Amino acid sequence: MADASSPVTLVILGASGDLTQRLLLPGLGTLLKAEPDLNLTLIGASNLDWPQEKWAELVTSALPGGGCPDARVRQQLGATHYVQLDVTDATQMGEFLAGLSGQVVLYFALPPAVTMKACEALAHVDLPAGLRLAIEKPFGTDLASAQHFNALLAKLVHEDQIFRVDHFLGKATVLNLLGLRFANRILEPVWNSTNIERVELISDEVLALEGRAGYYDHAGAMKDMIQSHLLLVMAMFAMEEPARLDALELRDLMVHTLRSTHLWQDDPVASSRRARYTAGTLAGRQIPSYVDEPGVDPERQTETLAEVTVEIRNSRWSGVPFRLRSGKALGDGVRGMTVVFRPVEHQPEGFTNQAARDVLTIGMSPETLALTLATNAEGSRWDLEQTSLAAKLGDSPIRPYGQILDGIIHGDPMLAVRGDVAEECWRILTPVVEAWADGRVPLDEYRAGSSGPKAWSAPQGSDS
Repeated sequence: MADASSPVTLVILGASGDLTQRLLLPGLGTLLKAEPDLNLTLIGASNLDWPQEKWAELVTSALPGGGCPDARVRQQLGATHYVQLDVTDATQMGEFLAGLSGQVVLYFALPPAVTMKACEALAHVDLPAGLRLAIEKPFGTDLASAQHFNALLAKLVHEDQIFRVDHFLGKATVLNLLGLRFANRILEPVWNSTNIERVELISDEVLALEGRAGYYDHAGAMKDMIQSHLLLVMAMFAMEEPARLDALELRDLMVHTLRSTHLWQDDPVASSRRARYTAGTLAGRQIPSYVDEPGVDPERQTETLAEVTVEIRNSRWSGVPFRLRSGKALGDGVRGMTVVFRPVEHQPEGFTNQAARDVLTIGMSPETLALTLATNAEGSRWDLEQTSLAAKLGDSPIRPYGQILDGIIHGDPMLAVRGDVAEECWRILTPVVEAWADGRVPLDEYRAGSSGPKAWSAPQGSDS
């Protein structure tokens, strides 16, 4: 692994895109603030004929968004430039790579199809020693394409040099799962099906499409969020205890959990739901129906809200439903993990009501922790009420993309998605993809700004 003084050349392929401006450069800014001595050459590359001044302006405006001090921004400007490059042209890529020095990182901030073509071009190029490849999700469009892509990448570099990026693994709340589970004696003994009734992992967004039709209308909520982000968070939530925190141990345990994961009762129709938003109001803004958004093809039947219930068939989790849900244009914007515990085996006679379930809530945005317990009510000593113990978790000084870039730059793949992990995520959801393509699961509707379809009352896999 490289230390801060080792020279690293970070090349952002697709530097003119939204991802670079909105997430990558601000994330890098937080990393440069935390590691000001990082010896980094930053190169932006795309097929657009940009003047150097335009790239410099982008870097100057985006790095401070992550809190990078002005002096460090100016220092980085002295070690950055832009190149016009056709990433699918093997000759151009070979000439470009031959001129780079230090530890080279290629970050593919590109659409998946273009990334794959670029990697096919790299197969005909002499690659720099130790080259690292950072690949944005989605990793393929289905299981077969993911397997094909992994085989292609394996011909280029070793697996430990491939960083499949899922920024959810860089979120402080997700990383807090490791400390919460394995450093607290009070939780680990009850983290199992004996004590837990169901688990919900929800990432609902208040934002609507926001001009992302080019990508989103081909992907939809399930492929955009559940197939990648939420299944990975679930694996970290449910995995067995690691002996140490390193790339091998953590990713071995994650894939072990995913291999045990199946659709609830092996039924892709009963275990999944989908919907898309109609016109409504969000934060005082009028939101058009999804099918009326610019760039959307209504015939694709793209969902903006997806829900899938899975089960983990091992001794720890057998019989516990895990509900994974994500959608856009939802008024409540719930983002977090909810753990619902089973009732006590016996509640003493004499209480005037039945105790509600204990609930642990781990908020992802904002980052919070709350435990709701049954206690004696204030008004009547034999009434039971719910009391919540809550805390706001400290924000990480490094944003998720900064955490991910830190691992890539220093050669630590612990927060990168390994190839077999990516394939397992596709394997789990393939029956749902097929059921939806065949029209066996109806496409419901919900009003933008609401909490979802009115018909979606009780969670799947729940009797409540």
